[in-house]
Amino acid sequence: MDMLMRVLLSAPNWFGLSLAIAVLLLQIMGLLNTSLGLGLAGLGYGAGFVIGGLWLGFPSSNTPQDWHPLAFDDDGSTREVMERALAGVRSLTQFNPDNRIPASLQARVLALCKNLDALLAQWERSQGTLSMEHSFHARHIAISYLPEMLNTYLAIPAKFATTRVLDNGKTAAQIFEASLAELETEVSQLGDDLAAQDAHAFLVHSTFLKQKFAPQGLDAPALHLPPNTLKASKEPTP
Repeated sequence: MDMLMRVLLSAPNWFGLSLAIAVLLLQIMGLLNTSLGLGLAGLGYGAGFVIGGLWLGFPSSNTPQDWHPLAFDDDGSTREVMERALAGVRSLTQFNPDNRIPASLQARVLALCKNLDALLAQWERSQGTLSMEHSFHARHIAISYLPEMLNTYLAIPAKFATTRVLDNGKTAAQIFEASLAELETEVSQLGDDLAAQDAHAFLVHSTFLKQKFAPQGLDAPALHLPPNTLKASKEPTP
């Protein structure tokens, strides 16, 4: 019944009815063949419904009751808890109840999930380490900060979130965007920190190799021959 009411009150339905009524009026005025009037009215309704749906969106079966707030425990390995949380965030973001998340922000949430996946992979193979504080943040961005931000934002009706200015002079959508930017920056900085440590480790190893195998002094041979061989080659022949 709820879905039926959604269809009846939707913009596509009103578009379809308008075209159907226009066809029937033309028939009453004698401008259309009587035998074709009802058929054309049906076609007019169908065309109006499609046009209205493409323009303003088709009625959705999604309701606020169709989704549940995200909640994840912190038990298990970092990979397990982060992957579980990111899968839930992706699913809810793609579901997007009542289209409450604007398309641009929806894309950014999904991109952030992808960046967190990349950070997790980088973290596991890195020769560097994150501080205890940064490790906590990396883990909880996925299992706490991002899910809770989605929960609180999706509790706000879409029209209110995008139009009503709150006490800080911004709409909920603008606050959501700013919060996303902060998480994006944090994830990027964590990745840069690990990359810098790995680059430093590479530099140290490269320096070690250079010191280990570089020629020692002007008299060292290019092929690194044993010192005794070099000395013998320099002695004058009798």
